[in-house]
Amino acid sequence: MKKVIECVPNFSEGRDLAVIKQITDAIEAVQGVQLLDVDPGESTNRTVVTFIGEPVPVKEAAFRAVKKASELIDMSKHTGEHARFGATDVCPFVPVSGTTMEECAEFAREVGRRIGEELRIPVYLYEQAASTPERQNLAKVRAGQYEGLPKKLADPAWKPDFGPAVFNSRSGATAVGAREFLIAYNINLNTTDRRYANEIAYEIRERGRWKRIGNVEPFYYKGDVVYFEDGKYADGNSDFVAGSFEELAAFYKKTYGADLYERYRSIGLDPESLTGRPVYKDGMFTHLKGIGWVVDDYNCAQISLNMTNYKVTAPAEVLEAARKLAMERGIVVTGSEVVGVVPFEAMQQAGRFYLRRMQKSTGIPARDVVATAVQAMGLRDVAEFDIDKKVIGLPVFEGPLVNLKVSDFVDEVSRDTPAPGGGSIAALAGALGSALASMVVNLSVGKGEFDSQYADLCELAEKAQTIKDKLIRAIDADTEAFNEVIAGMRMAKDTAEQQTLRSQVIRAGYKSAAEVPLQTAKLCRQVLDLCTAAADIGNQSVMSDAGVGALMAYAGVQGAIHNVRINLPNTKDDTFISEMESQLGALLSESREICDAIQQKVNKSF
Repeated sequence: MKKVIECVPNFSEGRDLAVIKQITDAIEAVQGVQLLDVDPGESTNRTVVTFIGEPVPVKEAAFRAVKKASELIDMSKHTGEHARFGATDVCPFVPVSGTTMEECAEFAREVGRRIGEELRIPVYLYEQAASTPERQNLAKVRAGQYEGLPKKLADPAWKPDFGPAVFNSRSGATAVGAREFLIAYNINLNTTDRRYANEIAYEIRERGRWKRIGNVEPFYYKGDVVYFEDGKYADGNSDFVAGSFEELAAFYKKTYGADLYERYRSIGLDPESLTGRPVYKDGMFTHLKGIGWVVDDYNCAQISLNMTNYKVTAPAEVLEAARKLAMERGIVVTGSEVVGVVPFEAMQQAGRFYLRRMQKSTGIPARDVVATAVQAMGLRDVAEFDIDKKVIGLPVFEGPLVNLKVSDFVDEVSRDTPAPGGGSIAALAGALGSALASMVVNLSVGKGEFDSQYADLCELAEKAQTIKDKLIRAIDADTEAFNEVIAGMRMAKDTAEQQTLRSQVIRAGYKSAAEVPLQTAKLCRQVLDLCTAAADIGNQSVMSDAGVGALMAYAGVQGAIHNVRINLPNTKDDTFISEMESQLGALLSESREICDAIQQKVNKSF
């Protein structure tokens, strides 16, 4: 698998588009890098850039971008809403595919060292690349911001990981790190009062907020702050008061299952010295950072959030919590905004969340699921949301065949060329069968008589979509598999040595050409199970569709097996041939029995 990483540098310039363009030009000048997104903000005076590629070009592009930013951005003149301490404020590396977090941490160290040594910019490593546990949290690393850098750099405890411990008034400092995919997500409010955005941000973020009493409804921030006192250690989430912090920590562990000592250390407070310090109330979500601000461009306040693990804290769940809290305070959430790009998995998660709330099928095409999420989350409220540009990892079908129009595909099959041939047609037949199984299920979801089966129906439809997509990809895969044979046939055969090598490559190519349609046959066999389940739902109005789906799937099994068998003799491998034939016989007999059973059930329904 090819190694692919993502880099998401944030630059302290969001107003001068010419400067931003020069920085992104430096990135795109590196061959092998794909620029995914450029998201400037005028009020924050900050631009988030996202690009991906293999490690070597991405590392080079990141360094060049930091260098260009140091030449163009003067931090001594910078103002903006967002916390920042450098021209290139942060530069994180994120594993996408084929790479580990440990590798990305090493990439961060390599780039950080170059920035420090060649550009003479103080560099702090953070998150998974951090040199010490105290430097993992970006908020701690950036505490004091640009204005506090002279004091920070003079403190031996905050000596940079790379570069001089000298204040660089023009470039500031840069945080370079490795992290999981971070979703920068903003929730829009129908107000321009920053206090209201903070009110909700503090409730939902992991850090939480000061505990208050008295006038806390509907606006919690109006209450009186509760402080730790000698002999009075209040719990932030209840009325419990302990006589010592040790007693309070034991109550917290028993009640909430967490370590209160670590909780207070994480927000920069010493558990041994809390007298006179505010008591903290827990936030609603983990892996969530948040603050409120006002964006003049949008004429609204936003709850600005960083989601550091969307698999634990999902965007849709956070949005719905914010909507509830806003409603309780007479505020309306008008929509939300993704800054940069968002993983497909997160959007799929959100789309299915809202489909389940509507009691609609979650087993619909991937793009439809994402479109549901975009609409439900109001992601076009203040800015355009182009699914193809904003969603990273969105399933796409690449290949010369699958992207043809139906009429062009049929014409292509009819020409005097061996490919596309029976194998591609078998895959298409199976894909159509799976699509019909999904259709039968989806037309049943929402009908009163099937409500009790909702969860099972959704699971069935999701499986049908997954197998359908695999079979669509197999349409081109079958044609590509034979390319190995053709490549072998084109090899030189002038000497005995060349002839032997050519023969080996051709035989290996025929094995691949047999194995690909075998996988197609196995997938089509799974489609027959889906069609059985679809017919068993008992929706009489679409029973015929379940029957047609089964016929298509069975045709796919038969067609794919034909393509396996025609390639087998050319492998010249008796053991391989024997193993394949034993699989084919069982596949064919099972498939025939299942298809016949479905047809009998369908015929009885007429």
